Amino acid sequence: MNTKGGEQAVKELNKRSLKIGVAFLFFLVLISLPKLSGTQESDKDKALLERAKTFFSPLPNIVDNPENRVTPEKVKLGKMLYFDPRLSKSGFISCNSCHNLASYGVDNLPTSIGHRWQLGPRNAPSVFNSALHIAQFWDGRAKDLEEQAKGPILNPKEMASPSEDFVVERIKSIPEYVELFKKAFPEDKDPINYNNIAKAIAAFERTLLTPSRFDKFLQGDLNALTDEEKEGLKLFIEVGCITCHRGVAVGGEMFQKFGIVKPYFEVIKYKDKKNIDKGRYEITKNEGDKYVFKVPSLRNVSRTYPYFHDGSVWSLEEAVRIMAEIQLGRKLQDEEVKKIVAFLKSLEGEIPQSALELPVLPPSTEKTSKPDVK
Repeated sequence: MNTKGGEQAVKELNKRSLKIGVAFLFFLVLISLPKLSGTQESDKDKALLERAKTFFSPLPNIVDNPENRVTPEKVKLGKMLYFDPRLSKSGFISCNSCHNLASYGVDNLPTSIGHRWQLGPRNAPSVFNSALHIAQFWDGRAKDLEEQAKGPILNPKEMASPSEDFVVERIKSIPEYVELFKKAFPEDKDPINYNNIAKAIAAFERTLLTPSRFDKFLQGDLNALTDEEKEGLKLFIEVGCITCHRGVAVGGEMFQKFGIVKPYFEVIKYKDKKNIDKGRYEITKNEGDKYVFKVPSLRNVSRTYPYFHDGSVWSLEEAVRIMAEIQLGRKLQDEEVKKIVAFLKSLEGEIPQSALELPVLPPSTEKTSKPDVK
């Protein structure tokens, strides 16, 4: 009896031990599942990061120019000139009028309002991160910011100053500017000239960079983007958007025909199709440059509406659909558009605090040229 009872007890103990062991094993499997899932997600994010790094790079701290070194003195002077409406004929329009730093470097108008309420022919692109571009203006007619800064001041539809001498004379009549130019260009005997005015403005603009969460992601922070934004980035790459929108600025590195698969003016409903903007063709007169424009940067694109060279589209979702259709021949689904737009919104960066602080402009003297609104 004792022997049989002992054997029975052992059997029961073994059964219980087996049950406990199975239960414990099941528990271990359960608690390991999230870890396995997390590891898989992490591996997927790392793979996406490595893929993204083949097309994009984080923003630098500054974009210097060997021919116009960025110095604190130039930046201080350039910032004052950027905000100074006395560079315009009327004394009312500054660089900031069309490229408002408080609204991400644009005026959020289809085309800008210039001298005597004239409307410009093209949408004002953002000045932020523009130092990274291959050229300036939609048609690329200026090779860099230094050359670009000279244009609007003399353009009769923009700031409308009648000549370089007019601008130089006005700036020279302001004593504080005389001292600031000496400090910014110490090697020049006569530092106040039109080239140096443009160089100072450009030096300031070269500091206007807006690092975003996307930069943190590119630097290795896998949690910088949400899951939806990561899915949008993946789609952005797979759909083919990176063909043109790539590099540090996510664009701005090349010229491209607007409407590769379909003419853009057939998809965007224009009232007047007789005066369609022909892009670089207006500069080069080369047939191959018809409807070719500089590819815009997509940094801060959620803030720089309306879109395209003529500001004809206000919705970012619509702009994404149009670009997919006319450039890539793709009809995107609503969910795809939503994800891509989510990624694009992650490109919204932080405006440098110094750019948001208005400078105190130097006072004019009696010798200063009087504003002319005619």
